[in-house]
Amino acid sequence: MRKYFQQDKNYILYGAQFDKEEELLQYLVEYSKTYYQQKYNPLGLIDDTILKIKDHENQDTDVHMFSEFYELISAVYRFRHGNNQLEFLFDGMDHYTKYSIDWDSAFKEWIVKLFNTEAFLKTVLQLTVFNAQGHSKNLALNRMNTYMFQHFNLKVYKYKGIVLKKAA
Repeated sequence: MRKYFQQDKNYILYGAQFDKEEELLQYLVEYSKTYYQQKYNPLGLIDDTILKIKDHENQDTDVHMFSEFYELISAVYRFRHGNNQLEFLFDGMDHYTKYSIDWDSAFKEWIVKLFNTEAFLKTVLQLTVFNAQGHSKNLALNRMNTYMFQHFNLKVYKYKGIVLKKAA
């Protein structure tokens, strides 16, 4: 049985993140295709890769395969912005709405920064557009998580959780 204070910031934030999962993962998949075309094909030339990207239609499996990544990046956000104190809101917005908006903008900002790593972008495309299967799919998902943790300079331990890496 899980006991908690319902007005604890982390539970409200977790709820907001949980409710935004489908929408933000859809954004991840769509934006990866747009970002690739803008950055690596600014002239709009048509080749096999671009045709495959343009012809690709998102499926539920595309979104759901990134669930583990979403849970991890959500945990990173809670780690970086996590305290259990609710703040005073003077704009009439409730905490759930504020945390939902903050999480939405942070996720999109982080995805743009992660896409600046060419390997991360190509991994997302490999998993969706180019339909990686089996062992290569699992390796690609692990690479995504590794890129994310390297970007944020974090390490995940089984029993300690998320910890900042120590500079050498």
